[in-house]
Amino acid sequence: MKLAGIEAGGTKFIIVIGDDQGKVLARSQIPTTTTTETMTQVIDFLKKHEFSALGVACFGPIDPNPHSPTYGYITSTPKTSWRHYDIVGTLTRALPPVPVFFDTDVNGAALGEYYWGNGKNINNFIYLTVGTGIGGGVMIDGKLLHGTMHPELGHILIPQDLINDPFPGICPYHGNCLEGLASGPAIKSRWDVESALDLHASHPAWDFEADYLAKAMTNYILCFSPERIILGGGVMQQQQLLPLIQAKTKQLLAGYIENQTITSIEKTIVLAALGQEAGNMGALALARLALTTTL
Repeated sequence: MKLAGIEAGGTKFIIVIGDDQGKVLARSQIPTTTTTETMTQVIDFLKKHEFSALGVACFGPIDPNPHSPTYGYITSTPKTSWRHYDIVGTLTRALPPVPVFFDTDVNGAALGEYYWGNGKNINNFIYLTVGTGIGGGVMIDGKLLHGTMHPELGHILIPQDLINDPFPGICPYHGNCLEGLASGPAIKSRWDVESALDLHASHPAWDFEADYLAKAMTNYILCFSPERIILGGGVMQQQQLLPLIQAKTKQLLAGYIENQTITSIEKTIVLAALGQEAGNMGALALARLALTTTL
């Protein structure tokens, strides 16, 4: 059975045709420009293929509530040309009728890890990507968590020592939220470098980064009680970062939790298994879910 997936990102769209095991059979990459220009190319590619379901893993914020009048819309995104855009409606009007599942890009990645990665056989976990932005998906009892919209794990407010780190943050909405302090662009802005890759493994940037991410891990553990937290995204490719986050999280929890979350912190906070394929495999995972979900 063939499935179609769209990883709709702020800089590029990746469209894939694959199977229900996440194997990609065909792929196209399209720059994210105007809605008309980008979506015309997306639809043209999909019309060349047959598929039984479509998954759309989209940058946000979005409205994933099927009972909402703006279901399927990208909502208050900073990308003004895509703000309040009916992406699902545009696709369903142009393509043959197939089941569609629409969710955030990070929820898609979380579902991909659940089917084929480090979330397999784990019903309660968090997936967090740390890259151009910070976002996350929460799996509770084997289902992605939704409420009035979807979790925004990257925009939580965390303690900041303004004496040692007076950096104001870069989030256009909150300044020094987690994304404003610890995303890839925040690292570049704080240290005035072209890329985080320019910073040596011993650079103090990584201690700051581990500190802020460990504070987030602590909050997530206390709020959601996950069996595992899976970390993905470009920033997490820094090999020295994961052990720092694990150690700092254990220190911040200060013995309050005494179960395997802390005694096996190296198994609780882990790297994503799908790596750079998380986005398009996540979109295929949403398509697989569309076949079994009644909206």
